[in-house]
Amino acid sequence: MFTRIVTFTGATDIDAGMRYLQDTVAPLLREQKGFRGVTASADRSGGVLGVLSLWETEADRDASESTLVKAREEGQRVIGGAMTVEQFEELLVEIDRPPTVGCSLLVRPISMDPAKIDENLGFFRRVVLPEIKANPGFCAVRAMVNRQTGEGMVGTVWADTASMDAAAEAAEARRQQQAAQQGVTLGEQTKREIVFADMR
Repeated sequence: MFTRIVTFTGATDIDAGMRYLQDTVAPLLREQKGFRGVTASADRSGGVLGVLSLWETEADRDASESTLVKAREEGQRVIGGAMTVEQFEELLVEIDRPPTVGCSLLVRPISMDPAKIDENLGFFRRVVLPEIKANPGFCAVRAMVNRQTGEGMVGTVWADTASMDAAAEAAEARRQQQAAQQGVTLGEQTKREIVFADMR
């Protein structure tokens, strides 16, 4: 599976953006070959809105680009702020409970030597994943990376804010140590709420 993440920072009207996603963008996505789902998450206090779309193949994702670029530009006009577009390969997904609107989301940017991606994925499966799943309120985890650059993203979904906060606090020091040992750089973790979900 392959992903595209569109992130709006400094967003001035997240609610209008959600209406635009639901009424205009989601129907457009459903028409695209290989489309497998879309979720949106928001940090209202921080003015951040992120939209994750899932694609069966890299070719399907790339083929949709020309159709969606105009919709993204209009979305930025509606939402405000700055927009970034990132494209990744989905390396791992574990779902205990499908994410739904109202769930909490922890997003962590990562980076590593592209040559170590598969080695680090193995470590994540063996060591980090069981630790994440052992926390109360765990719903899902998704790990994505750009194999050319080594840049990536890990998102964990939690039943509520309390379980997300507890998991984040318990893991912080351990994660930093583990990442350093594996040569992985962890970016700043952000906390969001899932505000839209349409999964196939």
